[in-house]
Amino acid sequence: MNQRNHLPPPACIWLPLALAACGDATAPGVPDPWMAFVSNRDGNEEIYVADQAGRVTNLTSHPARDRNPVWSPDGSRIAFVTDRDGNDEIYVMSLTGDLLNLTKDMGRDVDPAWSPDGARLAFTTDRDGNEEIYVVDASGLRSDNVTNHPEGDWDPAWSPDGTRIAFTSTRASRADVYVTNLDGSGLVNVTNAPNSDDVAPVWSPDGSRIAFETNRDGNSEIYLVNPDGTAALNLTQNPAHDHHPVWSPDGLRIAFETNLAGNWEIYIVARDGSESRDLTNLGSHDSGPRWTPDGSAVAFETNRAGNWEIYMMQSHGRDAPVRLTNSPASEKSLRWRP
Repeated sequence: MNQRNHLPPPACIWLPLALAACGDATAPGVPDPWMAFVSNRDGNEEIYVADQAGRVTNLTSHPARDRNPVWSPDGSRIAFVTDRDGNDEIYVMSLTGDLLNLTKDMGRDVDPAWSPDGARLAFTTDRDGNEEIYVVDASGLRSDNVTNHPEGDWDPAWSPDGTRIAFTSTRASRADVYVTNLDGSGLVNVTNAPNSDDVAPVWSPDGSRIAFETNRDGNSEIYLVNPDGTAALNLTQNPAHDHHPVWSPDGLRIAFETNLAGNWEIYIVARDGSESRDLTNLGSHDSGPRWTPDGSAVAFETNRAGNWEIYMMQSHGRDAPVRLTNSPASEKSLRWRP
């Protein structure tokens, strides 16, 4: 059985934009978190959370590498990947410090993805000798091999209604995007394009479309497709490399990263492929876009200050970017609290 632990009270650190005293941030729990991110400001990768006043809390505080934070749908827990047991495992932590080793296996367990109801997590594991998609209860008491195939399966993404999982697989001798029911039935090769690699599926909020990355046109583009494999659309159509599609909360726009301008920038495009525009346009390396929960702004990682920091811009692009982190460390992998 997985073991629960309780961490000592997390440490409170300041950002320059902080507006109030640290208060009770050193007590168990943290000041109303706004976002989570990964930073090496303590000498190794840790999971941090910050509130809107700029107060930052080291949530994990462990000498191992803790990374890839993912909020539960109700915002009460964070799943993350850690090598604190000697191999990559998925842990879940509450904001009060309760810690659960969810996977507890000798294999490499990564890519945690919460189900929409927060009751389960999908993840990628090589515990059977190749990469497979598993689903585990949020209690860690039961896990099931969903894909169960001798080829590699990874990139799990839940459908918004929680009944299906999209994933990437090489079972057709190339990378394709598939969709399956949770019991492994109803498998559909959604992309099925010869001589190309199709990866990184992301469902639209209404479940009607799946965005993915593909090199079928000779460079990396972002396509949309229906979950049954019909109506594929080249969304970006750029003579460049386009990556990391992220749907806006209303499902009308997609943010992505591209080197169309000669350096990596964040662009926004409408779901029909129109109105593509450069959001960041600041001459630095900007990547990892993340919409705010209300869709009004996009956060991203950038090296414009000489190290990796997290900035945010209003999605209309008319205001100056706001710097959300400010330390000499590397700060990446932002995730907004739901």
